[in-house]
Amino acid sequence: MPKRKDIKKILVVGAGPIIIGQACEFDYSGTQACKALRDEGYKVILINSNPATIMTDPDVADKTYIEPITLEVLEKILLKEKPDAILPTMGGQTALNLAMEAEKKGILKKYKIELIGANSKAIANAEDRKKFRKNMIDIGLDLPKSKVVNNFTQSLKVLNQIGLPAIIRPAFTLGGLGGGIAKTKKEFLKIIKTGLQESPVSQVLVEECLEGWKEFEMEVVRDKKDNCIIICSIENIDPMGIHTGDSVTIAPALTLTDKEYQVMRNASIACLRKIGVETGGSNVQFAINPKDGRMVIIEMNPRVSRSSALASKATGFPIAKIAAKLAVGYTLDELKNEITKVTPASFEPTIDYVVTKIPRFTFEKFSNSAAVLGTSMKSVGEAMAIGRNFKESLQKALVSLETGFSGLDRIFNLSVKQIKKKLKENIPNKILLVGEAFRKKINLNKIHKLSKIDPWFLNQIKEIIDNEVKIKRKGIPHNFNELNYIKSIGFSDKKLSELAKTSETIIRKKREALKIFPVYKKVDTCAAEFKSFTPYMYSTYQRNFSLSSECEANPSSRKKIIILGGGPNRIGQGIEFDYCCCQASFALKEAKYETIMVNCNPETVSTDYDTSDRLYFEPLIEEYIFNIIKKEKSKGILKGVITQFGGQTPIKLAKFLHENKLPILGTQYTSIDLAEDRDRFRNLLNRLNLKQAESGIARTFTQAIKIADKIGLPLMVRPSYVLGGRAMEIVHEKRQLKEFVMEAFKVAEKNPILIDKFIDNAIEVDVDAISDGKNVFVAGIMQHIEEAGIHSGDSACSLPPVSIKSFLIKEIENQTKKLALAVNVKGFMNVQYAIKNDEIYVIEVNPRASRTVPFVSKAKNLPLAKIASRIMAGEKLTQFKLKSKTKNMFAVKEAVFPFNKFPNSDLLLGPEMKSTGEVMGFDKNFGMAFAKSQIAASNSLPKKGLAFISLKNSHKDEGVQLAKQLVKLNFKLCGTKGTADYITQHGIKCMKINKVNQGSPHIVDVLNAKKIALVINTGGGNSETQLSDALALRRATLANKVPYCTNMSTAKVCLEGIKSLKLKEISVTSLQDI
Repeated sequence: MPKRKDIKKILVVGAGPIIIGQACEFDYSGTQACKALRDEGYKVILINSNPATIMTDPDVADKTYIEPITLEVLEKILLKEKPDAILPTMGGQTALNLAMEAEKKGILKKYKIELIGANSKAIANAEDRKKFRKNMIDIGLDLPKSKVVNNFTQSLKVLNQIGLPAIIRPAFTLGGLGGGIAKTKKEFLKIIKTGLQESPVSQVLVEECLEGWKEFEMEVVRDKKDNCIIICSIENIDPMGIHTGDSVTIAPALTLTDKEYQVMRNASIACLRKIGVETGGSNVQFAINPKDGRMVIIEMNPRVSRSSALASKATGFPIAKIAAKLAVGYTLDELKNEITKVTPASFEPTIDYVVTKIPRFTFEKFSNSAAVLGTSMKSVGEAMAIGRNFKESLQKALVSLETGFSGLDRIFNLSVKQIKKKLKENIPNKILLVGEAFRKKINLNKIHKLSKIDPWFLNQIKEIIDNEVKIKRKGIPHNFNELNYIKSIGFSDKKLSELAKTSETIIRKKREALKIFPVYKKVDTCAAEFKSFTPYMYSTYQRNFSLSSECEANPSSRKKIIILGGGPNRIGQGIEFDYCCCQASFALKEAKYETIMVNCNPETVSTDYDTSDRLYFEPLIEEYIFNIIKKEKSKGILKGVITQFGGQTPIKLAKFLHENKLPILGTQYTSIDLAEDRDRFRNLLNRLNLKQAESGIARTFTQAIKIADKIGLPLMVRPSYVLGGRAMEIVHEKRQLKEFVMEAFKVAEKNPILIDKFIDNAIEVDVDAISDGKNVFVAGIMQHIEEAGIHSGDSACSLPPVSIKSFLIKEIENQTKKLALAVNVKGFMNVQYAIKNDEIYVIEVNPRASRTVPFVSKAKNLPLAKIASRIMAGEKLTQFKLKSKTKNMFAVKEAVFPFNKFPNSDLLLGPEMKSTGEVMGFDKNFGMAFAKSQIAASNSLPKKGLAFISLKNSHKDEGVQLAKQLVKLNFKLCGTKGTADYITQHGIKCMKINKVNQGSPHIVDVLNAKKIALVINTGGGNSETQLSDALALRRATLANKVPYCTNMSTAKVCLEGIKSLKLKEISVTSLQDI
């Protein structure tokens, strides 16, 4: 069937902020969908609260609403735009839940709007645990034994029916939130309780535990004519019991017999038909008992899922783009495969390589939480690698993670007994533990029994370790065949240099002397049966017979620019940098350059085969980058390599490029080093007459303590050359100093650590600017809402600033211009300042794109990353006639945190970054912009109720003013004894409530009884009871989803937001209409 003519306007719902379990994959699918629908001539309206995404760029949809994704806002957009249909399958669980709510409350019926891509019946059939179970039994599919629990009283009866261990899964939640595996009765009751709290419909499913079974996923696409195709089968190396997002996964599935694969294929298609997913992509999960082969179906997602991005990149089949076209009526046989240009989209992709995905974790940022994996997802990003065999693919993926691994590294320094114990646990980097087990001569069957990892995978890992032992014993092989074999099973030059105790350069020279170079193969969806038109490539050392015919890279003779991406997502380096890389590619294509993207993150738009002219899916590591540049330089003219857009990853490669005389585009390495090298930078500031906090640089522990004594407390301690404030701490008390200094040295690896005087009670300011070496354009000045000392990625901020005097703003502009010219920036620069008593201090300068670039671009309606990349390629700033296009609008950025995923972690913010994503509130009124940012970050502000106040003595006078305002806004007050007494003395009613250590009923009890609407707590002190009191309070506010202010500046802004919500109606404006 051709496309529908009765629909003209379609609303696409985005996924909101990046959180664990819902990351950039949905920016990728949403961007694909918008592009596909517009290509077909439909008008596209988009709602998404996340400013860091590519999809919220004004060019992607016809109307872009960066607004909170709530029913109230949705209805306002429907009234204004009057779309004919809503596509809810591209925005993860957020979009599905919104669509279901709109249907339930009759909003879709009221405005005569239909859901396309998946109807609400199909969504309910898959998401509602009871319905899903009944449907699967109807078609004869086996499921784990299970029972639904709707309230706490049913739990014991269910426990007797299912038995222990049991898995608990809350309904309608994301990334397994609130669920887990219970091995004891106590754990069982505890998880049921949190599960019922986290589920929006307070329903949990209790099922028999399949821990140790093998886990598989199928990515399936179906159209209106009932054509069904399997895009890709995915196998988890980790057995059941670990969330698929946290497992090491392989595509295609490698340990299924052909018969098992066919049974699973038929089951997934039958499942789709029964659930009623008419069109588009779905993901079906299965488990197989390795003892008897019993196969059960676990769940299905009736939408484009997190694995869809992986499956798209692994096969070259663009699931989201095809799904969007199927939603408007096309069938698979009518759509062309864009890679081969001759086969229809109804051909199932086949692949002749192995893909490995490895998750990346950041447990070190939440040190109070144990680094244990379970059914609730914890990873913040992932790396993917492609190889001609499993060993090559696995080792390339380990290198791609950028956690310092060069292959199967030794990170577990344990005895045989300890290793055997650990093999039973679900921990990150389990695969490295398996390697260590083989090194310690534990036999394969024993490892299989303990870890439940399939023997085939174990055997592959054993072969890697055997070769490693051989190299250690005999040294690097001297002939072509032997060394090429070692490279073809994935050994990196860095790994070989470690094993042979020599430098990486020597290994590279040796390899080049033997003429051992990688060849590049294309990802072509058809295992090389048809000619492929898209240069989407990966490297391999696995050779066939004739040496001349194998490399498919075929570089062009054009003028070209290579863009280095940001690698796997992590806290501190996420989608914002991918946004910059993609914008650079778009802008440089327009300027008639050939753009070449290098990245290894399967979630992103940058690794889409049509973002750049050429794509290399490779690790962002010296060896691989060097090989790609060498290949591309063999023909055409390489204008340069962009290293300033992908965050710290490419910045770390700039030194290597500089040393090897490879051209860097824009700001040169000498300037990057000038900004990172403390001594050189301090001299520069002195020369420019700019102020900086007193500081020192330490290479040894004793030196560090000496500097600290000289500068005096409070201090800031941090390692150099890291991103996201890793191991950065503020020292208020002498006793904390030792521990923080040790930790900083550990993280800095071989680099020195920095010690600065901490300027407390200052206002912090972030500035983004673009320079061409002669002129400087200050793009945005953002004022942090939290006071200084909180990492800029975690602080809410306002653009334009709300309370900075205009002469200081002028001065900040002047200082920024001076700095950009002195550092010799060509392209982006970000500067952080602190203002105290009208004095401006420079905190740091980063001569690269910062994470606020997309936020400033949307707030000012200027394509900053595009302009910066054109300037780096040699154009002048004056050509662009830059002016902000959004007068009289306030944009507020708010961070979103993963604390609910890390039990026991503290909610206190500091100089180390902890947020995974961000949202933006946009309005003419500052209070309303702030309120919107809070709603979007799911901390909705209350309009009435009981406010709890607990302040430290220095804040009590300001506290009285706050109390007066709260009473005016119709709030009742309560507080801890000291604060309540002080407020009462000033004639304001304030009830006393116990601190936790003063016994029940205390503040946490009152919070748990859902009686408190707002918490303002700046109190504290550093004694044990005070610290544990404050922690218990913060965890309770999180568990009960109560808005929480830890400092006075946030509290004041909070009240402004509440005031605006009470006095004003929320209104919505699209970016295109501002």
